[in-house]
Amino acid sequence: MRDFAAFLRGINVGGHRVKGPELCAVFEQLGCREVSTFRASGNVVFDAGPELEAELAARIQKGLEEALGYEAITFLRPAKEVKAIAGNEPFESALVDRSRGKLQVAMLGSKPSANARKGVLALATDEDRLAFGERELYWLPTGGTQDSDLDFKAIDEALGTSTVRTKGTVEQIAAKHFSD
Repeated sequence: MRDFAAFLRGINVGGHRVKGPELCAVFEQLGCREVSTFRASGNVVFDAGPELEAELAARIQKGLEEALGYEAITFLRPAKEVKAIAGNEPFESALVDRSRGKLQVAMLGSKPSANARKGVLALATDEDRLAFGERELYWLPTGGTQDSDLDFKAIDEALGTSTVRTKGTVEQIAAKHFSD
């Protein structure tokens, strides 16, 4: 079982293309072990030493920027949190089943304040349901993500930069790399 998953923002979007072996090599140069990628969207799983999570995330982010020539914001989650995210069911299963959209998970840089949570939850509608985990915002759109009227600018202002994955992707990462 691996120690961490890094969810990177800005990998293979906006004209930046990084292949899995190149991304793994950067992590290995930073001292990470047993490195592998999951899909081509900036999901990296690996083992690391006893370094504090925040220090490790900052070191990875800096190393990626130096190696790639652009900022790749790093959202690090220990195995236990990835499993918790995958196992969390923030909405009634009937709502998820009826939705034409896929349940999304926005990885946040830190646990939001009560005021930030309240403000963001006030943006939810019947078409765009929102719920919080510890350092995650779950979003259930009733249609495609591009069709949403959700005020993403207000969410970013309240919560800071994030990176989004489908919950299915997080579940697959947990099952493949973090099962006991």
